[in-house]
Amino acid sequence: MKKERVNLKRIVEALLFVSSEPLSISRLEALTEGLRIEGESLKQILIELEREYEAEERSFTIRKVGAGYQLRTWSIYAPWIRKLFHTRRVVHLSKPALETLAIIAYKQPITRAEIEVIRGVNVDGIVKSLLDRELIKISGQKEVVGHPYLYRTCKRFLEHFGLNSLANLPPLEAREKPSARKIASTSDLSFQNNDEGGGEESESETLNPEGITTRTEDTEKD
Repeated sequence: MKKERVNLKRIVEALLFVSSEPLSISRLEALTEGLRIEGESLKQILIELEREYEAEERSFTIRKVGAGYQLRTWSIYAPWIRKLFHTRRVVHLSKPALETLAIIAYKQPITRAEIEVIRGVNVDGIVKSLLDRELIKISGQKEVVGHPYLYRTCKRFLEHFGLNSLANLPPLEAREKPSARKIASTSDLSFQNNDEGGGEESESETLNPEGITTRTEDTEKD
């Protein structure tokens, strides 16, 4: 029985290792269907793996991200990981795009016009870019003249920023405009410190390109 338990742990570990996105309990149940592992047992296995990694001082850990679980490397290893992936170039978010995303995250659901009132500039291109990247989604229409679309963040937003839920967003002080730096503080996305080009995205090297199985955890290992 003990040997079987160890094997189940290694199966779950292998699934987390090869997955490029967080795996939910229901997804793990489906992937291990033939083994008849229930949700509570899977949760216990994840806890055991996390404790095992901590006891062995591994370079990675398990974190709950959005609706699922994912392997993440500790941030103290970021310099070496950066060297490994320095040749890979990915499109990342500019500062204007992050500012727009921050406004949506804190004020959702919100219309494009309401975003523009806060930012003071046209955000058509930025909103389209965020939709294309599946960081936001249309969640209905506002019951006003013209019935404008309402925008919300979606699952990929939580995954990119390493958040379990929107409740994990940094607190927003009274009368403070949503800040790109505030939301970026929990993110593995980088941004440029300029507003040129109206918030268009540009290509640049970044530490955590999409598709890397183990991502850097924001909290340093003690």
